[in-house]
Order: sequence, then C-alpha cells, then structure tokens
Amino acid sequence: MTMRIRFEPDLDYQQAAIEAVCDLFQGQERFHSSFSVQVPMELAPGLSLPMTDRGYGNVLSLSESRLLENLQAVQRRQHLPPSEALGPLDDLQFTVEMETGTGKTYVYLRTMLELHQRYGFTKFVIVVPSIAIKEGVYKSLQMTEEHFRTHFGGLYYEYFLYDSAKLGQVRQFATASGIQIMVVTVGAINKKDINNLYKDTEKTGGDLPIDLIRRTHPVVIVDEPQSVEGTRVLNSQGSQALRRMEPLCTLRYSATHAHKHHMVYRLDAVDAYQRQLVKQIEVASIDFQTGHNAPYLKVIAIPGGRTGLPKAKVEIDIATSSDVRRTEMTVQDGDDLQHLTGRDIYAGMRIGEIRRARGDSWVELRSTAGERYLKVGDSIGGVDPLVVQRQMIQMTIRQHLEKEQRLRPLGIKVLSLFFVPEVAAYRQYSAEGVAQKGPLAQIFEEEYRRWVQHPDFVELFEGADLDADPSRVHEGYFAIDKKGAWADLAEDGAESNQTNRDNAGRAYELIMKEKEKLLSFETPLRFIFSHSALQEGWDNPNVFQICAMREFGTERRRRQTIGRGLRLCVDQTGNRVRGFAVNTLTVVATESYQAFADNLQHEIEKDTGVRFGVLESHDFAHLPGDADAESSAPLGLEASRELYQWLRSRHFVDANGRIQDALRGELRDGTLTVPPAFAAALPQIVELLTKRAGRIDIKDARERIAIPLNKEVYCGEEFQALWDRIKHRTTYRVHFNSDTLIRDCAQAIRDHLSTVSVPTMQEHRAILDIAESGVEAKKVRSGALRRLDQPVPELPDILTILQERTGLTRRSLAEILRLSGGMAVFILNPQEFLDRAVVLIKRCLSHTLVDGIRYQRLGEECYYAQELFEAAELTGYLTNLVQNTRRSVFQHVRYDSSVEREFVEQLEANDAIRVYAKLPPKFVIPTPLGPYNPDWAVVVATDAGERVYFVVETKSTDLTLDLRRTEADKIRCGKAHVAALQDQEHPPRFEHVVTVNELLARRFQE
Repeated sequence: MTMRIRFEPDLDYQQAAIEAVCDLFQGQERFHSSFSVQVPMELAPGLSLPMTDRGYGNVLSLSESRLLENLQAVQRRQHLPPSEALGPLDDLQFTVEMETGTGKTYVYLRTMLELHQRYGFTKFVIVVPSIAIKEGVYKSLQMTEEHFRTHFGGLYYEYFLYDSAKLGQVRQFATASGIQIMVVTVGAINKKDINNLYKDTEKTGGDLPIDLIRRTHPVVIVDEPQSVEGTRVLNSQGSQALRRMEPLCTLRYSATHAHKHHMVYRLDAVDAYQRQLVKQIEVASIDFQTGHNAPYLKVIAIPGGRTGLPKAKVEIDIATSSDVRRTEMTVQDGDDLQHLTGRDIYAGMRIGEIRRARGDSWVELRSTAGERYLKVGDSIGGVDPLVVQRQMIQMTIRQHLEKEQRLRPLGIKVLSLFFVPEVAAYRQYSAEGVAQKGPLAQIFEEEYRRWVQHPDFVELFEGADLDADPSRVHEGYFAIDKKGAWADLAEDGAESNQTNRDNAGRAYELIMKEKEKLLSFETPLRFIFSHSALQEGWDNPNVFQICAMREFGTERRRRQTIGRGLRLCVDQTGNRVRGFAVNTLTVVATESYQAFADNLQHEIEKDTGVRFGVLESHDFAHLPGDADAESSAPLGLEASRELYQWLRSRHFVDANGRIQDALRGELRDGTLTVPPAFAAALPQIVELLTKRAGRIDIKDARERIAIPLNKEVYCGEEFQALWDRIKHRTTYRVHFNSDTLIRDCAQAIRDHLSTVSVPTMQEHRAILDIAESGVEAKKVRSGALRRLDQPVPELPDILTILQERTGLTRRSLAEILRLSGGMAVFILNPQEFLDRAVVLIKRCLSHTLVDGIRYQRLGEECYYAQELFEAAELTGYLTNLVQNTRRSVFQHVRYDSSVEREFVEQLEANDAIRVYAKLPPKFVIPTPLGPYNPDWAVVVATDAGERVYFVVETKSTDLTLDLRRTEADKIRCGKAHVAALQDQEHPPRFEHVVTVNELLARRFQE
C-alpha cells in the first residue's frame, strides 16, 4: 500500500498567509454575477440558433478606499511597509512571498476554498510557468482533496488541467455554479495568434474561450510569477495574458519575486531557516591540490549585457612573488594568458571570441593546438572531470548511507538527487536506439557496490542480497522524446516550443505519479539522476542529499537546485518530522563551502530583496509601543521612520541603512539608549537590531580615540638629543663570495626540499547559518588527505624560470641543482619544487648579502625630520592602549602584543628611563630584504647621570635562531645601520631585548 502524506491544518505561518489574503476582502458581500453563454450546436440539434445558458462569475463589491484600508491593516499586521495607494480596481495584484519548501501550494489551494466560504468566490485560475509545476499542482490537488473536504465540512469542488484540445472544459468552468479550479501553463495562453484560447470554436457555442473566462472574473493565482511574466519587463506577454482574463484580483506566490505588487505576506529564506520550517543546509566540497603543473583555466561566468566588449569571469593560475595562486579574474577577446598570469606554461594561449547568448554562451580558447570552446563550468588543465564526478558520487553515497543508518529506525526513507551535466553522462543510445548506461551510471554502480560492502554499513544491509543488480536503487528522470529516448532540455529548462513541452510532459507525468511511492521503504529506488527536468516544479520531502555535478551558473539556479530538497521530511505514516537534528540537506558541490555560502547570500539578496545587515525605515512599525503592556498599539509607520532617522543622526546606520560598528558596539555592551518616546519599546527595539546586526566580533567605536603628542616630552631636551643621534639616513653596499652562496643554496635544497607533495584531495563539510546578518558557513570537519592519481606533468625550463625569479646566472643555478641533487625531486612536482627552491635561494642570497653588508652614513642634509611624529595621526582603541604615559612622546602608547604592552609598562615604571618613543612607520632602515622599521628609541640614565641612547627591537624572544630568518637578518641590518652612526658624542646603540631590565643591563656594556 502506497504511503500517503498527511497535511497539518494548523501551522501558524501557513494560517497567517491565508488570513493575510482573505482579510483583504473584509466587508465583501457574498453573491454571484451571472451572464449568458451560448450552447454548442451539438447540444441543441435542429435549431437555427444556439440556445443560451447561464454562466456564473465572481464579483467585487468593495470600494477602493475600503480595499486600501484592508490592505494597509494586513500589511501592518505582517510588519510590511504599507502601500500608499491601491491602483486601478481592474488590475488588483497582491504578493505572497514564501520560501521554497514551506507549503506555498497548500497555502494558495486552501486560500481559494477559504475565499469561497467567506465571500462566495467560485472561479479560480492557477497559472504556472511550466509543465513541471502544472503537474505538481495537479498532484497537490489530488493529494489534498480528502484533507480539504474533511477540513471544510464536505465542501465539493472541481479541478482540471487546461487542454487546448478539450475546450468544452472552459464552458463547464464558466457555467458551473460551484467551485471551479483551472490549472494552465502560461505557454498555453500567452500568444493570441496561435493559442486556441483566442479562437472561435463550436465546443463553447461560438463564444471565444477567453471571453468565457474573462466574464467569470476569476481569482487568478500565479505560481512563480517571475517565470510566468519574466524578469526583464513589466508588460511581458505573460503579463498581458493574465490581464486578458480580467481577473477579480491576481494573487502572486513565489519565493523569488521579480516584481512585487502590494506585498501582504512574507516568509523569506531567513525566517524559514531560523524557524526551522525547512531543512538545515550542509555543504560538502572537495578540495583538489594538483600542483599547478599544467595550464589551467575554468569558465566561471559569462555576464550578460547589451553593450561593450563581452567579458568572462575565469579561474586561472597566477604567478605571485612567492608561488602560484588559483585566482578569479575577468578576461576579454585578445587577452594573452602568458602575459596575464606571468607563467610561461601558458605560452601561445589567448582568449578568442566570447559569446553571450541565452542558452549558447561560451569562451573561445586559442592555442597552438587549435581552438576550444568552453561553456560555463568547462575547464582545461584541471582534474579529469570524471575523477571529480566519481569523488562527488562516492561522497553522496557515503552521506546517504550514514543518514540511512540514523533515519531508517525512525521510519524515514532517505533519497538522494544527482544533477548531471547532460543526459548522455547518465544514459546513452546506440545507433539502433538501444539504451546503454552512461559513464556516470557505471561509476555510480561501481561505487555503490563498494560502499554497501564497507564495514561501516554492514548492519544496514544485513540479510540483503549484496550481489543484486544495483540498477534497482537508481533511476534517471529526464525529458522523453517521441521515440521514448531521454533528451536534454535547454540549459535553463525552457519550454519555449511544443517539442520541449511535449518532451517535458512525458517525463513529469512519470515523476509526479511516483512522488509518494518514492517515500515507501517497499520501493528500492533511492538515488535519482536528472538534468534540467527537475529544476523546478518537483521536489520530494525526503531528499537529503543533492549532488550538483553541473555548475549552478545562471540566476536563481542555486536556490532552485537546493529547493528540491528543502521540504521537511515525512516518515512512513506520512507525518512530518521536524527539527534540524533530522532535517539536514547535504549539498555536494563543485565549489568550496565558503564560496557556496557567499553566492547563496548574493542570490537571496538578488532574488528576494532581503538586505543582510540593513535596516529599513518601516522595520519598527509593528513593534508594540510598550513592551510591558499586555496589549499595546504598535509604534506605526511614522514613529518607525522617526526612530530610523534618529539612528541615522547618531551614525548607527549609513545612508543605505547598513548597520555600523558603532551600533554593534552598544548592542554588545547593552548600553543602547533611545529617545524618551521609544523608551517603553526598548527591549523589542534591541531584539530587532541585534538580529539584524548579527554576531560580528567588532571593536567598540566609542573606544576609538586619537593619540595626541605629549608636547612636554616631544619638545624636551632629552628627546631632542635622542632624535639628533638616530635621525641620520644611511646607504649600504654588499660583498659576498659566489662559491659560498652556491654551497649554501645547495645545502638548503638538500635540507628542506628532499620531498614534494603529491596531488591530493580532501573533503570539507560546513553547516550554513542563514540569519538576518547574512549567510555564514561554519566548518564542521575535514576528511583525511587522499592521493589523487594524475598524469606526469610536462617539465618546464627550470634554469630559465629560476634565473628570472632569482637573478642568479644559469651557470650558478646549474651548479646549485647539481650539488643539491634536486632534479630527482623536481620531476615529481615541478611547480612546487620551483616555488620552494626560489624561496630557499632568495633566503640564502639575502643572508649572504647581509653577511657582507656595509652601511655608510649619508651627508648632514639627509635625515628624518622630527615632524614624522606630528604627521603620524595615530588612533587606537582603549583595549590596546597604555594611557596617560609620562615618558613617551605620545600621551598614549598603542601596543600590538602582550610583549609590547609589558615593555611599555616597564618603561613607565622605571626611573632610569628618561624618555622613549615608538618609532613612526615611515622611520625605516634600507636593507636588501626590504625596508625595516625598528620598534623603539629609548634614553636611559646611568648611575653617574650620563645618558645612553638606544634603538630597540622587542620581538618575543632575544634568540635569533627562534626568529624567522628574514626578521633576524633585518635586525642584523639594523645593528649595522646604527653602527654607521657612531661618529658623534654618545652615539646610539642598537639592542634586541624583550624586557626593560635586559636593556638596563646593556647600558653598562660597550
């Protein structure tokens, strides 16, 4: 017996959406309109003229002012900005926004029946964008029929799918006095020249079918209006088709509205996620490290646009000063990839034509080997796509089996959904039309056989025939052509022609019939493969894994894809099971979890208008005016705007409403106050602001203060004497032995480059948290590194590359490689060897240069002006300042570590310290390793009352071996620089210490 899904009639958020629409018509009288309908000739044979019958329609009796009053009352109750005006009564449009998976279809079906019970409306038309959704709505009507009849006391209603070959149904729709529900795709009604809806026919007695519909003034439900009408223009063919039905009103339902008309209810992605009305989202991704040994390029996006030279966003390997980084960048026709990347490995490769067209966008890549045309998601030089897809399939199967272990005892069947790049990847056909398994189907069965025998899942398959054909557990759902073969639809799933609609219809009919059957343990099918056929209009509550082996690419594709699995699961009794402990949707993606989170946030903002971390002027209107009163009137729109402007005046939000750190600081510390008029509502105001601001760890803006000069110290004789001794500039020369350099470089390569990494892959998993502050990916865990088998890379010209990156001669480099024995390692991973060898050679070169460095003081006119301190314009936070100092050049001293803080406190506490200064960033000593900025300048008094002048470095240790080599070499240069300033009375000394006591001990040492 097939399991049947049970529906819950008392979910508060669904009831709120239903009430929001029904309350628009409060005060509406309950009655019908009637009109004459001609009887078809076949029903009145022998008569020269057809007879007439009565048709019944909806009628609106409310005035414009009453409708606007009702609308504004609903909007205030739903915390939405009130509409200023209603618009024409013959084009009433209202918007309901509900996140995918929260029961949107159930809500509007029940809303229709509620409208009938309250106001007598009987004629309803549901307009959908595709056959997928049409079949889904029809299935929902079947599944909810018994539930609604019970809930509404046996209420009878009829429903049907519009068929242009059965126009007699339209006459029945018009003449029936009871509830009539017609479901139609926009493709069947949006073209006057070809659709039968606009043609004479005897089946309706000579009346145009569209005339019969418009005279009923139906309540029109638009499911996914952004797809019915399109997103680019307001007066599209779809919009015109809706208006031609002359509806009493149009109710628009979607999670991603492109155009919003009089919003009456909103349950967005943030609300749904926070209230756990949908599944929690977990992202699983695979990080491949291939070594960058081959030219790599992947097309990420080809943005649309009607003007300018077409551009594409690509991922490519760029040479940096130290290594090679995989980076996203924008390219255009003619770009030379060798020049762009700084890598010879791309020699002879350039970008050719970039085509941007709906369903036909690609980037031409020209090279000496010929031309290649890459679509979004295509790549060259990366990991073999089948290797990537095998790992994704393997990960999905493992995730599936882990969840099945947990959920099967709870009576919950687990389903997994694979989106593949094309039908041929899963199913192929011979020249004779015989179906054969595609590469992904073969890989799935290989991996499934392996994992069902894995020790971790032995108990799950206890008693099962493990040699049984694994094809029983997976199946593909694709569009089906006239010959019965599976076929690809357009990339965007468009049903723009009859062939596509027919192909889609054959697939969707099968899918929808299986919807509840798939939920039963008795059905072995658990893994579903599809392409664009399941892009929208189909979902199943027990999809717990979605493996997206195709790129998300186009607008809304990411949200549409994960939407197939967001609905809360059901058990074998058909009851919903709630809570994130059970309901976690794992998305196995081709991108990192952080990129997935960032892109999902971008899509939510673009699709829904949600602005994370942003306040609107109406946000406070619904808050009660008195938090302590049991019944308190809301603040209202005017008060909300006043409070918003006050927040603006305090710079708590910027001109765009984006929350600033100053507000976050007060929220964090609980110190936020509001004007007296809003004091009674402060708790609710703080709660709303805290949700919107998020959990960002920030500095308190109130603690940020300017750091002024301590004029008494700055202008005093002690500091003047110190500055006069350390202000002089120097230059340097170096002398080194090339044989020593070669030996040192070879030794460094032997010691530190005896092995290189092999290509690896690693799995990562992260939970997404969707809050009003944004979408955040919280890393859960990473898997072990595993080796990735890759072909041996082509070896680059090692001497040329090393010469360009180090400046040494080819002869010296060849000798270094000979002495080090590094060539044996080089051939294993050329790119890593080169990157690390360059670092080692440069380090040895720098160290050799420092060994032979000689500084010389420049002329008297070359020095740092004391005004460096005045131009510093320092600021700091109270949390990292030593305040009100007595001996420092500045009144407060900013520290960057606990070592620096303790050093400053010791300087202030010791009377032997006369003055000190933290040296400005622009006070630098030239070195072969780059400019060096010492930490401090200090004047110390001896017991005899003399002065010792120090330039001081305070690292966390005074042991040079414990420092990074570059830092240690810079300190050596600092000492050599100061040594060059010794031709003066009481010359300065350079010391590297950690504590003041160490420094004081050095005053006795010459």
